[in-house]
Amino acid sequence: MAFYRIYILLIPLGLMACGGTDAPDGAFQEIDTGESLANSAIVRLPVSADGTVDTVNVAKLSFAETSFDFGTVREGAVVEHRFQFTNTGKVPLLISNARSTCGCTIPDWPRQPIAPGGTGVIPVRFDTENKTEGQRKPVMITANTYPAITEVTLIGRVEPAK
Repeated sequence: MAFYRIYILLIPLGLMACGGTDAPDGAFQEIDTGESLANSAIVRLPVSADGTVDTVNVAKLSFAETSFDFGTVREGAVVEHRFQFTNTGKVPLLISNARSTCGCTIPDWPRQPIAPGGTGVIPVRFDTENKTEGQRKPVMITANTYPAITEVTLIGRVEPAK
Protein backbone atom coordinates (compact mmCIF):
# COMPACT_ATOMS: atom_id res chain seq x y z
CA MET A 1 0.00 0.00 0.00
CA ALA A 2 2.91 2.39 0.72
CA PHE A 3 4.17 1.78 -2.82
CA TYR A 4 0.94 3.20 -4.28
CA ARG A 5 1.18 6.34 -2.11
CA ILE A 6 4.73 7.03 -3.29
CA TYR A 7 3.73 6.36 -6.90
CA ILE A 8 0.77 8.75 -6.67
CA LEU A 9 3.03 11.47 -5.21
CA LEU A 10 5.62 11.04 -7.99
CA ILE A 11 3.19 11.37 -10.91
CA PRO A 12 2.55 15.13 -10.43
CA LEU A 13 6.31 15.75 -10.10
CA GLY A 14 6.94 14.00 -13.41
CA LEU A 15 4.22 15.98 -15.15
CA MET A 16 5.59 19.30 -13.85
CA ALA A 17 9.10 18.40 -15.07
CA CYS A 18 7.85 17.91 -18.64
CA GLY A 19 6.14 21.28 -18.90
CA GLY A 20 9.04 23.54 -17.91
CA THR A 21 8.97 26.16 -20.69
CA ASP A 22 8.29 29.85 -20.36
CA ALA A 23 6.35 29.87 -23.63
CA PRO A 24 2.60 30.47 -23.37
CA ASP A 25 0.29 27.53 -24.04
CA GLY A 26 0.25 26.60 -27.73
CA ALA A 27 3.40 28.61 -28.55
CA PHE A 28 6.65 27.15 -29.80
CA GLN A 29 9.85 27.91 -28.01
CA GLU A 30 12.65 29.02 -30.34
CA ILE A 31 15.82 27.01 -29.98
CA ASP A 32 19.12 28.34 -31.28
CA THR A 33 21.00 25.37 -32.72
CA GLY A 34 23.87 27.50 -33.94
CA GLU A 35 23.54 26.02 -37.46
CA SER A 36 23.73 28.31 -40.46
CA LEU A 37 20.81 28.28 -42.85
CA ALA A 38 22.68 30.00 -45.66
CA ASN A 39 20.72 28.31 -48.46
CA SER A 40 17.37 29.33 -47.00
CA ALA A 41 18.07 32.92 -48.03
CA ILE A 42 18.00 31.95 -51.71
CA VAL A 43 14.92 29.75 -51.56
CA ARG A 44 12.03 31.82 -52.84
CA LEU A 45 8.41 30.80 -52.97
CA PRO A 46 6.96 31.94 -56.31
CA VAL A 47 3.33 31.86 -55.06
CA SER A 48 2.29 34.66 -52.73
CA ALA A 49 -0.43 34.56 -50.09
CA ASP A 50 -2.92 36.24 -52.43
CA GLY A 51 -2.39 33.49 -55.03
CA THR A 52 -0.39 35.46 -57.59
CA VAL A 53 2.48 33.58 -59.16
CA ASP A 54 5.89 35.17 -59.83
CA THR A 55 7.40 33.27 -62.76
CA VAL A 56 10.03 35.93 -63.47
CA ASN A 57 12.14 36.09 -60.30
CA VAL A 58 12.68 32.34 -59.84
CA ALA A 59 15.29 29.78 -60.80
CA LYS A 60 14.60 28.09 -64.13
CA LEU A 61 15.83 24.64 -65.02
CA SER A 62 16.48 24.44 -68.78
CA PHE A 63 17.68 21.09 -70.13
CA ALA A 64 19.57 20.59 -73.39
CA GLU A 65 17.28 17.55 -73.82
CA THR A 66 14.45 16.28 -71.63
CA SER A 67 14.32 12.81 -73.15
CA PHE A 68 17.09 10.37 -74.05
CA ASP A 69 16.42 7.40 -76.33
CA PHE A 70 18.99 4.71 -75.50
CA GLY A 71 17.85 2.53 -78.41
CA THR A 72 17.85 -1.25 -77.96
CA VAL A 73 20.01 -3.00 -75.38
CA ARG A 74 20.22 -6.53 -74.00
CA GLU A 75 18.71 -7.31 -70.60
CA GLY A 76 21.33 -6.86 -67.89
CA ALA A 77 23.00 -3.83 -69.49
CA VAL A 78 23.37 -0.64 -67.49
CA VAL A 79 22.34 2.47 -69.42
CA GLU A 80 23.92 5.74 -68.30
CA HIS A 81 23.09 9.24 -69.47
CA ARG A 82 24.00 12.73 -68.29
CA PHE A 83 21.21 15.31 -68.59
CA GLN A 84 22.90 18.72 -68.94
CA PHE A 85 21.05 21.81 -67.74
CA THR A 86 21.41 25.57 -67.33
CA ASN A 87 19.85 27.82 -64.70
CA THR A 88 18.18 30.38 -66.97
CA GLY A 89 16.43 32.05 -64.03
CA LYS A 90 17.26 35.14 -62.00
CA VAL A 91 18.11 33.48 -58.67
CA PRO A 92 20.40 30.58 -57.68
CA LEU A 93 18.98 27.12 -58.44
CA LEU A 94 18.67 24.68 -55.55
CA ILE A 95 17.84 21.09 -56.46
CA SER A 96 16.48 19.33 -53.39
CA ASN A 97 15.75 15.90 -54.87
CA ALA A 98 15.81 13.74 -57.98
CA ARG A 99 13.94 10.45 -57.99
CA SER A 100 12.53 7.85 -60.31
CA THR A 101 9.53 5.57 -60.16
CA CYS A 102 11.57 2.45 -59.35
CA GLY A 103 14.88 1.37 -57.85
CA CYS A 104 16.29 0.33 -61.22
CA THR A 105 16.76 3.97 -62.24
CA ILE A 106 19.09 6.00 -60.04
CA PRO A 107 19.65 9.72 -60.58
CA ASP A 108 22.14 12.00 -58.84
CA TRP A 109 22.12 15.79 -58.66
CA PRO A 110 24.32 18.72 -57.64
CA ARG A 111 23.94 19.56 -53.94
CA GLN A 112 25.35 23.11 -54.24
CA PRO A 113 23.41 26.12 -55.57
CA ILE A 114 23.79 26.80 -59.30
CA ALA A 115 24.12 30.55 -60.01
CA PRO A 116 21.98 32.20 -62.71
CA GLY A 117 23.59 31.30 -66.04
CA GLY A 118 25.44 28.39 -64.41
CA THR A 119 25.32 24.83 -65.69
CA GLY A 120 25.15 21.40 -64.17
CA VAL A 121 24.53 17.74 -64.88
CA ILE A 122 22.07 15.14 -63.61
CA PRO A 123 23.58 11.70 -64.24
CA VAL A 124 21.07 8.83 -64.46
CA ARG A 125 21.77 5.06 -64.38
CA PHE A 126 19.17 2.52 -65.51
CA ASP A 127 19.86 -1.14 -64.67
CA THR A 128 17.95 -3.30 -67.18
CA GLU A 129 18.21 -6.51 -65.12
CA ASN A 130 14.75 -8.20 -65.15
CA LYS A 131 13.40 -5.53 -67.53
CA THR A 132 12.27 -6.36 -71.05
CA GLU A 133 10.28 -4.80 -73.90
CA GLY A 134 9.74 -1.05 -74.21
CA GLN A 135 10.91 1.02 -71.24
CA ARG A 136 10.10 4.57 -70.18
CA LYS A 137 11.92 5.68 -67.02
CA PRO A 138 10.98 9.17 -65.79
CA VAL A 139 13.14 11.13 -63.34
CA MET A 140 11.41 13.87 -61.34
CA ILE A 141 13.64 16.76 -60.24
CA THR A 142 12.43 18.93 -57.36
CA ALA A 143 13.90 22.43 -57.18
CA ASN A 144 13.11 26.04 -56.31
CA THR A 145 11.53 26.53 -59.73
CA TYR A 146 7.99 27.08 -60.92
CA PRO A 147 6.60 24.51 -61.28
CA ALA A 148 8.63 22.82 -58.55
CA ILE A 149 9.01 19.51 -60.41
CA THR A 150 10.69 19.05 -63.78
CA GLU A 151 10.81 15.67 -65.51
CA VAL A 152 13.43 14.08 -67.75
CA THR A 153 13.04 10.62 -69.26
CA LEU A 154 15.05 7.64 -70.45
CA ILE A 155 13.29 5.61 -73.15
CA GLY A 156 14.26 2.56 -75.16
CA ARG A 157 13.82 -1.15 -75.64
CA VAL A 158 15.34 -4.03 -73.69
CA GLU A 159 15.66 -7.37 -75.43
CA PRO A 160 15.64 -10.51 -73.27
CA ALA A 161 19.03 -12.04 -72.51
CA LYS A 162 19.64 -15.31 -74.34
